[in-house]
Amino acid sequence: MTDQTTRSNTSAALLLGLFLLAAAGLLGYQLHSTAIAVKDYERSVTVKGLAEQELPADIVIWPVSYALASNDLAALYRDIDSNSEAIRQFLLAHDIAPADISVNAPTVTDKTAQSYGGPEPRFRYSATQVVTVYSTDIDTVRRTMNSVGELGKQGIVLTAGNYDSQTQYLFTGLNDIKPAMIEQATNNAREVANKFAADSNSRLGKIKRASQGQFSIDARDANNPHIKKVRVVSTVEYYLAD
Repeated sequence: MTDQTTRSNTSAALLLGLFLLAAAGLLGYQLHSTAIAVKDYERSVTVKGLAEQELPADIVIWPVSYALASNDLAALYRDIDSNSEAIRQFLLAHDIAPADISVNAPTVTDKTAQSYGGPEPRFRYSATQVVTVYSTDIDTVRRTMNSVGELGKQGIVLTAGNYDSQTQYLFTGLNDIKPAMIEQATNNAREVANKFAADSNSRLGKIKRASQGQFSIDARDANNPHIKKVRVVSTVEYYLAD
């Protein structure tokens, strides 16, 4: 191998080394820049946005429950029919629509079959019966509830406090208000995020992820169960930038 060939190979190796060194430096710079960009890209803030509305219920379910007792089973069933008809007439007289009234099957208990050796009950048979009002006319039903004492004057023993006797107020229009409430909750979250970004000398970026949250429908308070509070909390995570 000649000196010229040796010098040529050495120059080529040197150039290759310089090229590799430059390439490694460029790659390192790019990786460093990318790492910084990724780090900045991962900066984020998570906030919650609230939306609430108070709306009237649009359906009422009112069970009018009463109890009877007798030693004569046939007479007991006659009294059940009589009381149920009296309640029905009372409801009609207070402008409850006939189609909104339904009469459930009575529940009759033979107490002697459940006595287990205890003292003999005064009345062998007891019965409960429920006449149910299912209506969209909330105001009329509530006015009628205030007059229910008239049934007591007719000798009808109304029962209250049982699970079957609880009045229910329902709101069924959630789908109509859901889009606007989600928008309101999202806007509220963005206001909170903007305040956080301003306090930290940052700019608010795009949404990284968002969760709508569950809608809840509850009575506004114990004294106004017919007024519903509809509520949703959205969780939104935003990117932050300098």
